[in-house]
Amino acid sequence: MLNALGLLKERRFLPLFATQFLGAFNDNLFKQSMVLFATYEIFNDPHGEANFNALATGLSILPFFFLSALSGQLADSHDKARIIRIVKTCEIGIMIVGSGGLLLAHAGHDRIGLALMLAAVLLLGIHSTFFGPIKYAILPQHLPAGDVLGGTGLVEAGTYLAILTGTIVAGFLSRHVEQATAAVLVVAALGWFAGRAVPSAPREGPPLKLELNPFTASWRLISATLHVPRLFLAILAISFFWTIGAVLIIVFPPLVKNVLTANEQVASFVIAVFSVGVAVGSVVINTMLKGRISAKFSPASVIAMGVFVCLFSLLARHWTPAPAGTYYDWAGFIQQPGAIPVLLCLLAIATTGGMFVVPLYAFLTTTVEKDQTARTVAANNVVNAGCMALGSVAVLLISGAGVGPADMLFLVAAMCLFAAWLAQKLHRACD
Repeated sequence: MLNALGLLKERRFLPLFATQFLGAFNDNLFKQSMVLFATYEIFNDPHGEANFNALATGLSILPFFFLSALSGQLADSHDKARIIRIVKTCEIGIMIVGSGGLLLAHAGHDRIGLALMLAAVLLLGIHSTFFGPIKYAILPQHLPAGDVLGGTGLVEAGTYLAILTGTIVAGFLSRHVEQATAAVLVVAALGWFAGRAVPSAPREGPPLKLELNPFTASWRLISATLHVPRLFLAILAISFFWTIGAVLIIVFPPLVKNVLTANEQVASFVIAVFSVGVAVGSVVINTMLKGRISAKFSPASVIAMGVFVCLFSLLARHWTPAPAGTYYDWAGFIQQPGAIPVLLCLLAIATTGGMFVVPLYAFLTTTVEKDQTARTVAANNVVNAGCMALGSVAVLLISGAGVGPADMLFLVAAMCLFAAWLAQKLHRACD
C-alpha cells in the first residue's frame, strides 16, 4: 500500500484533494465569517445567537435530505469529474450572493443582508449535496483497493485542515467584511481551476434510469442498504456522529462568547483546534489499522470522546469570566489558568471523533460495487441530514427551555454512548 501521504503526489488523487480542500476552506470561511459577524455584531443575547446558528445549520443540511438521492444517481450514471466542474462553477455564483449579503449587513441593512447570507448557506448546502457523494465514491475508481482507506483518511484530514485554515482566516476577517468577500471569491475561482484537473471517472455498470421524486428516490436508496447489515450499521453510526457534530457546531460560538467570554479570534481558534484534532485522528486511525477497513477501535474512540466532552463541560463551569462588558482577546484568554486544559480537551474530543468516523466512511465505498458507491454515500447523506436536522431542532427546544451551552454538552456525551453501541454492533457484524 502506498504511504497515505504519498497519494498526494499522484495525478489520480491530488486534484481531487485540492478541489475538496479549497471547497471545504471556502465553505467554512464564508459560514464562519457570517456566524461570527452575526454573533458579535448583530445579535446581543445567547438564545438569539443559538437560534440563528441552528437556523443556518438547518438550512445547510436541508438539501442533503431532499437532493442526495438525485446527486447519488447522477454521480453513478455520469462522469464524476464533469459533475465536479459544474458544481465548482456554481460555487462562484453562490459566493457572489453570500458576499453581497455580508456587505449589505455590514452597511446596516441587517434584514436583507441576513436573508442573502442564509440563502447562500442553503445554496452551499446544495453544492455540498452534489459534491459530497463524489469525493468518496470516486476513490475506489481512481485508487487500488489497498489505498482506499488511506485516501479516505486524507480526504477527511484535508477537509478538517481546510476547516482549520478557513476558521482561522474567518476569525481575523469577520470584522473586515470587504477582505472576507474578496477572499471567498478568489478561493472559489481557485477551486474551479483545481476541479478541471480531476481525471475522468466515467460511469461503470449498466445505464441508470433517474428517479426524480425526492421522497421515493430517497426511500429506495435507504431501503437498498437495509439488507447489508454492516452497511446499514455504518450509516447509522456516521449519522449519529454528525448529529453530535451538529450540536457542537451550534453550541460552540455562544459558549465561547458567553461562558468563556472570549472574542471572535478565540472563537475561531477553538473551532480550529477542533478541526486539527479530527485531522490528526483521521491519520492516526489509518496508521493503527494499517490500511485494514475495520471498526475495531471505533467504540472505544467515541466513548473516549464522550468522556472528554464531559470534562470540557466541567472546565467551562469553572472558567473565570472576563470583566463585565468585555471579552478576552487571544492574549488574555491564553493567560487564564484553565486555557491550556480547555484547548487540550477540545483537541482530544476531535481526535477521538476522527478515529471513530473515518473507518466508517471507508465501509461505505468498499461494501458495494463501484457503480453503486455514489448512491450509497448519498443514502448515508440522507440519513445524516435527517439526524442532523433532529439535532438542530433539539438544540432549539432545549435552548428555549433555558438550558445553557455547558449543560447541553452532557447531551452530547450521552449521544456518544449510543454511537459506541452502534459501532460495537458494526464491529461484531464484520470481524
